Amino acid sequence: MVMVDRLVDIRDKTTVTSFLVRDDNIFCTCGEFREPGLIENMAQTAAAGVGAKPGNTGGKPPLGFIGGIRNLKIEGFPKVGQQIITQITVLHEVFDATIVQGEIFLEDRLIASCELKIFLIK
Repeated sequence: MVMVDRLVDIRDKTTVTSFLVRDDNIFCTCGEFREPGLIENMAQTAAAGVGAKPGNTGGKPPLGFIGGIRNLKIEGFPKVGQQIITQITVLHEVFDATIVQGEIFLEDRLIASCELKIFLIK
């Protein structure tokens, strides 16, 4: 399942992606993109940033998993047909663990944020 359509920007410790919510998405309920989809979108944006780092070859991106979620705040749910913009900022990197701050915007309004702990499998 892919929750990122396009890599919009990547610089320093920040990655920005876009995603159009479609009606066939597994995380859509009653026409809205719900909590698990928002979290997965943030995690996949973080993975896109890792895969696009200078020095990474065109091979498969590393596998990873969410090891923890803190301070999840959801202020709204995008509807089918709406596009979200997700920004991930790396806060800390220790060995195979990365702590990121994720934010999702809908029409310039912050609708979701959290801190994710992501572990990469090498």
